[in-house]
Amino acid sequence: MRTATSVFLLSLALGAVAATGGVAAQESRLPDIGSSAGSILSPAQQAEYGAMTLSQLRNYGYTLEDPLMGAWLQSMGQRLGASSDKPTQSFTFFMMGDRQINAFATLGGYIGVNAGLVLAADSEDEVAAVVAHEIAHVTQEHVLRGVEQAQRDSVPILLAMLGAIAIAQSAGGSSSDDATMAALMSAQGLMAQRQIDYTRSNEAEADRVGIRTLSRGGYDPEAMAGFFEQLQSVVRTSDSRESMPDYLRTHPVTTTRISEARDRARQLAEAARPFVPASRASDNPMLPASLRIATTTSHGPGGDFPWARERLRVLSANSPAQAVREYEQLSRHKPLDDAQRYGLALAHYQDGDPRRAARELEALLGAHPGQYWLELALAQAEARAGDTEAADARFEALVARMPNNRAVALTYAATLNERNTRAAGQRAQALLRPLLASAGDDPLFQRTFARTSEIAGDPVRAGEAYAEAAFLNGRAEQALVQLNTLRKRDDLDYYARARIDARIAAITPVVLELRRQGIRDPDLDRR
Repeated sequence: MRTATSVFLLSLALGAVAATGGVAAQESRLPDIGSSAGSILSPAQQAEYGAMTLSQLRNYGYTLEDPLMGAWLQSMGQRLGASSDKPTQSFTFFMMGDRQINAFATLGGYIGVNAGLVLAADSEDEVAAVVAHEIAHVTQEHVLRGVEQAQRDSVPILLAMLGAIAIAQSAGGSSSDDATMAALMSAQGLMAQRQIDYTRSNEAEADRVGIRTLSRGGYDPEAMAGFFEQLQSVVRTSDSRESMPDYLRTHPVTTTRISEARDRARQLAEAARPFVPASRASDNPMLPASLRIATTTSHGPGGDFPWARERLRVLSANSPAQAVREYEQLSRHKPLDDAQRYGLALAHYQDGDPRRAARELEALLGAHPGQYWLELALAQAEARAGDTEAADARFEALVARMPNNRAVALTYAATLNERNTRAAGQRAQALLRPLLASAGDDPLFQRTFARTSEIAGDPVRAGEAYAEAAFLNGRAEQALVQLNTLRKRDDLDYYARARIDARIAAITPVVLELRRQGIRDPDLDRR
């Protein structure tokens, strides 16, 4: 399946080149993807390109959609974004399932982080260091300058951004499908990669600004140099360029770069010490000079990071059985720590053994009372094992303690959906409805709400949510077809019809622009 979609991604990129060659620019909701104009893109256009990139990555199965991982990454990312040189810049952070060590930034403040990067880190500070570096590429407009260069060189932005990112995610991957995709796209990749590679001055500036952002956000500024040292050790053990992590191909790590990062972190610490012994002065130019921010301790290996890393180890494995074997191999070297035991329990749960998972999670919860990642996993395992009463009591207690927490609501709703009863659907709908206004860009939420509404006996809301999920997953044409079909129902009230008409009006120009570029939904074309 992935091979087929990989081939289609290549044809999509090449099709964009062919389709835009002789077509005059038209006024549309999306900017002209084939334009070679050197003018600076507006913030709205940048956001549209970023959203397009994310939707296509979702469409081809590269993103990892999980409410807990998404909340963890967004929390860290938004904290850093608010501490950046442009705190008003909008950022969207998303997780990729690939185990290659990589992260990237694209237009509109869209930043992707690979599972492999988190698995390679020893602390949240180290992950934050890389995210802060990518944020700096956005705030210093390195990404935008790269796109302008691509325009001047007549390389379509869609190819430069989507094609290069697809290559970065597939190169050196563990599956043969990824290798096939890399071979198919290698020629285009060489050209596109040159358009988004950062210069040495860009990298130095992103390091310098990123370390400042890291420090402002309350993370350890030394973490950037420390993680670079880890990456440098990977370079030494790589037997070829092909086996080198993708991040190191676009962000080369040298001894000079490490020493400069360490010197910059030391300078920040020394500059802050004389003025505020028990707090860190803010050097953010957007904030008053007199403002003093209390010191936040380094996140280190504590907090949610250990649970997040092990959850990601399970979710990024090729199969639950492989994840179980991975933990068995880890345990041969030394006993598993509590976070790793949590990961093993998740792997057993996903591998069809919820009772064993529940036993392991219950023991862990005794050692970590109130840890809601453990409580959510235990409630899921209890429900899957048939102990519905205990599961519901645990879920309801979590909802009472953390009202409107998206991860809690989504996990509980998904568990209720498995029961496929009207009562379960109605309870799930009640959980999710308060979050609708803030979940418009979350395809996992939309899919869950669609199924919830379906079994609750609300086909109109279900249809709207299924269409929204299709749109967010890069299937704009499918979304439009679904909405037009839904609009023909004779039981729509005034408000439902108004919502559907508004979405049709918003999505139609997107579909028309994609068609103008020669991009059609392959599933619809086969009908």
